[in-house]
Amino acid sequence: MSAASTGSATGPLTVGDVVAERTVHLTRESLVRYAGASGDFNPIHYRDDVAAAVGLPGVLAHGMLTMGLAVGTLTPWLGDTGRILDYGVRFTKPVVVDPDKGADVTVVAKVGAVDDESARIDLTVSYEGATVLVKAQVRVRTV
Repeated sequence: MSAASTGSATGPLTVGDVVAERTVHLTRESLVRYAGASGDFNPIHYRDDVAAAVGLPGVLAHGMLTMGLAVGTLTPWLGDTGRILDYGVRFTKPVVVDPDKGADVTVVAKVGAVDDESARIDLTVSYEGATVLVKAQVRVRTV
């Protein structure tokens, strides 16, 4: 996993600034660990035969795992996750986790809007060149 961030959530922000980015490598083990932590043991997240039987292209990462990894990209930049005021996404494409290669999910966080007390951070979340979350937006307190 790699990560980068610039500036801080309390310094001057300009629309378009990239404030954080990282790539997270997911493995089947990652999915098992997340299932244990979340209690989501749906077999589409760990059994190829079940995923295929319901028409999926393979074992999928949990949507909430993808969503959590995306917003977690902001943690080093924010310093305090209590600054998060609101977070929402729309799921558009699943992340298929290959049993051998895994899957790399890339997150880029850019300033989308700024007002006197907060900023909207737009997250671009992609896997294999395709966007997997749209309207992924985090509103953070800047003061």
